[in-house]
Amino acid sequence: MAIAWSDDLSTGIDVIDNQHQRIVEYINQMERAIQTQDRQAVGLVLDELVDYSLSHFAFEESLQEDAGYRFAKAHKSIHEMFVKRLATYQAKYNAGEDIAMQLLGMLSTWLLHHIKRDDMAYIADVKANINGIVRDRKEGSWVSRSLARFFR
Repeated sequence: MAIAWSDDLSTGIDVIDNQHQRIVEYINQMERAIQTQDRQAVGLVLDELVDYSLSHFAFEESLQEDAGYRFAKAHKSIHEMFVKRLATYQAKYNAGEDIAMQLLGMLSTWLLHHIKRDDMAYIADVKANINGIVRDRKEGSWVSRSLARFFR
């Protein structure tokens, strides 16, 4: 069953919500690939999801670090474990295994729980930091500072 974006997944930070919605789109693309029994599409979506997740995680982690979020290291560890799980699925896929249904179940469950539990925990700190940065526009916007830091 496709994941529908709902208010309980919204962090209130547009850039993060847009990135999460993109990940939901990838999961829904995976479901369509499974329904059409398109193995090649499964592999393409998996590869795109890995790439996008890595950039999203790095961006999210930089926001947490800038905000002084005290559980930033723990949150990063959760991301790293997820990336390792995805790498395992990629290896199995590349070895010819049919991992699509198992991967879809893991992705759907993990993402919803991660947003509702782990991501919501850092939102207050990041929002407070964003508000402070917005007041101090001399150094540029929080997005441009975070992106500059990410692409350093």
